[in-house]
Amino acid sequence: MRDSIIYATIRSFFVAVFSIIGIFVGLIPAILLLVWAVSSSEKEPENYYSYEIVPNADGSRKVLSSDAPVVLKININGIIGLNDLTGSSFRQLLVESREGDLKNDRVKALLLHINTPGGTLVDANGIYHALEAYKERYKVPVYAFVDGLCASGGMYVACAADKIFANDVSLIGSVGVILPSFLNFTETMDKVGVKALTLFAGKGKDDMDPLRPWKPGEEVNLQSITNYYYEHFVNLVSKSRPAIEREKLVEQYGAKVFPAEEAQKYGYIDAGNYTYNQALKELVKKIGIEDQYYQVVQLENKSWFSSLFKGEFDLLKGHITHQIQMTPLDAKMQNQVLYLYQP
Repeated sequence: MRDSIIYATIRSFFVAVFSIIGIFVGLIPAILLLVWAVSSSEKEPENYYSYEIVPNADGSRKVLSSDAPVVLKININGIIGLNDLTGSSFRQLLVESREGDLKNDRVKALLLHINTPGGTLVDANGIYHALEAYKERYKVPVYAFVDGLCASGGMYVACAADKIFANDVSLIGSVGVILPSFLNFTETMDKVGVKALTLFAGKGKDDMDPLRPWKPGEEVNLQSITNYYYEHFVNLVSKSRPAIEREKLVEQYGAKVFPAEEAQKYGYIDAGNYTYNQALKELVKKIGIEDQYYQVVQLENKSWFSSLFKGEFDLLKGHITHQIQMTPLDAKMQNQVLYLYQP
């Protein structure tokens, strides 16, 4: 009898303990869901960019009061369409330029720091329109400073600027459109004895297939698309840079790049023998700040993935080097229409 009572007591104890544990485990998902719901309702939108004070035209990086006017420096360095130089990333950057430490209309002007060979048409167009919308909404001037190369898609983006300055060794221009090269392997396949069959539906769906001989006229559709985007580019440049004569742009200048002094003469830029600080001073003067009481700020992507790969390769920076590089296009740029300078 005594053993039975002890056994029953122990059993009841463990049943109670495990029941409590079971109830608690069962409530965990509900508790987590409730916490998530409450935190989500109160949580502010996530920011992807960090705030950094960079030197102003006098070399000062002093922290000023929270209402000090700000010039936002935006780096367009590298191939457009890669890393942070996409239309979506750029739009996010501009959104965050009105939040946090920069809220209450602190940003009074944008300064684009450009060193790029261009890139994808879609991203160049997205960045351009994001800048135009920002200018229209917030009534701020946008200046550009070219520090090396402003070609093709870079020129497209620079057309959003009210004024374009460049240093004396910069190259500017390359108003043109290009598609990645099409290769045909049929002769090699014949020699090796390889045959290929492509299944498709829809007239012209297999146009420019590299595994069979091309038929006359296959390229017409792609060429007409290329021509359309070229006309769009020419119209944009002619409208934004009225000093450039449209006829000369098409017939003479073409997709060439020009040294800064020559680019200024043709109307691509406003001044071709400037320093970064001189361009910044012009912008500060434009917004009416005479006492140097302002800060220059840039927003950098906070993600470790971005910082790991950002700016490690000279090709991505648009650097001009005295060597021939046969590097293929990045995989992300294949099968895309490109505003890209490829000497």
